[in-house]
Amino acid sequence: MGNNTIVVVGSSNTDMIIKVPRIPRPGETVLGGQFSMAAGGKGANQAVAAARAGGKVLLIARVGEDLFGEEAVQSFERDTIDVHCITRDDQAPSGIALIFVGEGGENSIAVAPGANANLTPAHVDRFSRQISEAGTLLTQLETPLETVLRATEVAAASGKRIILNPAPARPVPVELLRRVSILTPNETEAEVLTGIPITDNKSAAAAAEHLFDQGVSVVIITLGARGALVATREKQEWAPGFHVKALDTTAAGDVFNGALAVALNENGPLADAVRFAHAAAAISVTRLGAQPSIPHRKEIDEFLARH
Repeated sequence: MGNNTIVVVGSSNTDMIIKVPRIPRPGETVLGGQFSMAAGGKGANQAVAAARAGGKVLLIARVGEDLFGEEAVQSFERDTIDVHCITRDDQAPSGIALIFVGEGGENSIAVAPGANANLTPAHVDRFSRQISEAGTLLTQLETPLETVLRATEVAAASGKRIILNPAPARPVPVELLRRVSILTPNETEAEVLTGIPITDNKSAAAAAEHLFDQGVSVVIITLGARGALVATREKQEWAPGFHVKALDTTAAGDVFNGALAVALNENGPLADAVRFAHAAAAISVTRLGAQPSIPHRKEIDEFLARH
């Protein structure tokens, strides 16, 4: 395994999606339209996004011994992802996500983690060599926190770049933040981590400063089509996004992170890497579904050439 490999430690789900006129309120039934199933899960989405963007990717994940798990692994193989570190769970089913997608592209998601909840630090230790020999570790918070902690510990001990997408939003210990090279929260996740509501550029900058105090080196606070605050200890810049007609925002953040990892692995400037990631995410929101929406490298390059 070369040092240009991106190792993703994270979840794999099957998404069940219903298009609805609007997201149902508590106790409300909304008659929907189109139903579809698609491969998803934050870890899997990021792995596929990185692979389609041109990266060499290895995924450490856990799926059930069921049809969903088998289909997921076969799909990863089609995307040239190294799957030999995906383990099977004979006690829990593969993860499932139920997703409502409104007419404006907004979504509401409930997840039954299944085998994802059984991805343990022991699995990380089993594949520690792959993490130590990679160039970048990319991870999220859809698997047990202790597993994420162990993965970042192994990567940090080897001096690897660590990208943490702190999603779904939850508090994390300072020891984790201190290991992170690049933290990529959206505004909700940034507020959970810092206690600072993100309402404008000033509050985003204040949240970034708070995260620097916790030990993070680079903070990228993503704000959808509005762009992102890209902050280092030396400077803070606003990176504009791309305005497109959104059909489904599911997995847009995952696509951003996977593409970002690829661009950074190619040793491009941080600003260029963020622009590349924005382009990939913008393309994805014009399509329905998580992994079906993820663009390939040629599409991203062509999109950037037009913009």
